[in-house]
Amino acid sequence: MHRIFTTAVKDVYPHYVAKVERKGRTKAELDEVITWLTGFDDAELQQHLEAETTFLDFFDAAALNPHASLITGSVCGVKVQDVEDPLMQKIRYLDKLVDELAKGKAMEKVLRG
Repeated sequence: MHRIFTTAVKDVYPHYVAKVERKGRTKAELDEVITWLTGFDDAELQQHLEAETTFLDFFDAAALNPHASLITGSVCGVKVQDVEDPLMQKIRYLDKLVDELAKGKAMEKVLRG
């Protein structure tokens, strides 16, 4: 089992916030991306952060967006569409969305609209 699976989302979330804010995006936009991917509303997302939910449990409770398979490209040199482990692929989907948001991509494109 990869170490990230048992890491609390709360521990990584501030890094996501810092990354997008450094590039002129907002925490609210980040939360919109996360809720789009997971199906959680803002209150549910906050509950998971406060409860220190692991990535394993976070994505287990999520209702992954049916358009998530449209997320393609590389994160750290790994093509997200080629990741074989289903949980790792979901984590990479999230990483890719955060990267796209930070790079200034239009929200409509980030959310595969």
